[in-house]
Amino acid sequence: MKTFNHPAAISELSEKLNLSDNVSNRTIRRRLQQLIELGLVESQGKNKGLRYFPVLDSNYSGFIFTVKNQTIIDQIRQALIKREPCSYNADWLDAYQANQTFYLSLEQRQRLHQQGKPLIDNLPAGTYARKIFNHLLINLSYNSARLEGNTYSLVDTEKLLLEGKTAANKLDMETVMLLNHKEAIRYLVDGINRMAINVDNIRTLHYLLADGLIQPEDAGQIRETGVRIALSSYIPLEGKQRLTTQLNCIVSKARQIQNPYEQSFFLLVHISYLQAFIDVNKRTARLAANIPLVRHNLVPVSFNDIAIDDYISALISCYELNQIKPLAQLYVWSYLRSCKHYETRAKSLGIDTLRVKYRQQRRQLIAYIVTQQLYDSAQEEYINNYLKENVPENDQEKFKADLQHDLNTLASYNIAGMGITLKQLEEWKKGNKGW
Repeated sequence: MKTFNHPAAISELSEKLNLSDNVSNRTIRRRLQQLIELGLVESQGKNKGLRYFPVLDSNYSGFIFTVKNQTIIDQIRQALIKREPCSYNADWLDAYQANQTFYLSLEQRQRLHQQGKPLIDNLPAGTYARKIFNHLLINLSYNSARLEGNTYSLVDTEKLLLEGKTAANKLDMETVMLLNHKEAIRYLVDGINRMAINVDNIRTLHYLLADGLIQPEDAGQIRETGVRIALSSYIPLEGKQRLTTQLNCIVSKARQIQNPYEQSFFLLVHISYLQAFIDVNKRTARLAANIPLVRHNLVPVSFNDIAIDDYISALISCYELNQIKPLAQLYVWSYLRSCKHYETRAKSLGIDTLRVKYRQQRRQLIAYIVTQQLYDSAQEEYINNYLKENVPENDQEKFKADLQHDLNTLASYNIAGMGITLKQLEEWKKGNKGW
């Protein structure tokens, strides 16, 4: 696909790539579908009009907009004088109906959930984010600040946030920007159980991100003066009361959205678009977009590898044209890359996801085995029947190993909450020979 800069039909791909005659169209389609699932290729059209085009370059490290999205981007990359001035469009927000309107397509939401799905079910909100906190802190702080022009390297960001070492020859403003991200991310993760999507929490995130970078009286406060957007013909809404009312409308709609990815992206779009604060609006939107993800123990969105020009252009497409698809493509592409980073990190931390996932079922099974005094073949038969009915085949071997370990190490300190008395445990241990 790397030799094509336009959507290509299967017949053209086969011819230009010199594929063997014995490679059927069906095989080509299957391989293209695999590339689509990996996010490396996209398709457009149907039946005889179906065409394919690359999303990533040959090293899988770059980003290009789809043909349709590039057309939108080209519109807002024209000279400013050629673009009509536009103001805040309240009808755009009004038209959005939670759980009926979707900015992210069904395919995008499914891909996001498949790659960033809850690491483990039924755990308190924020468990995953706390596990990977330092990695999240560095990655999100670095990328969010980078998108604002901060020149700290990733290595220097880590030294600053974890060791307090300031990089040489860096502006004080850049250092403060990163330290503010640290405080805001800590507030988000530590307080996620009480972190409702509301105006107060959005204002708190802004206060923490903006403290020391703008006038003290403006940090966390809805602005009273007008603002303008660099490189854009968009003129944001003015008037503190109108901005407050509109921000309330945004968080009210966001709270109703059930899908956490749609909720996250909705916040990213509309907090950025409203520009409710004198400055630091985009940073506030990026952290607010993580509230639903952290709460549901999903991989956070860290805006990895996004080029500043692409991000700004996609945002301005929202501002001037109310077109969200370029930003949605960037969001999905970057999120899938984030998933790879955090997956590696989770493995390095030794998080036993299956053990935690089946904790409740395992404890219930142990309680039954002990209280019913099951031994030997009766115990094994009951376990096997339980596995068939309650545990997917791919997880059964691991579940059984964890169960055996727990049964072999049962003691007074680890039976709390199981409904097992010490007497029952002692009696069961006398008759149990292991399995």
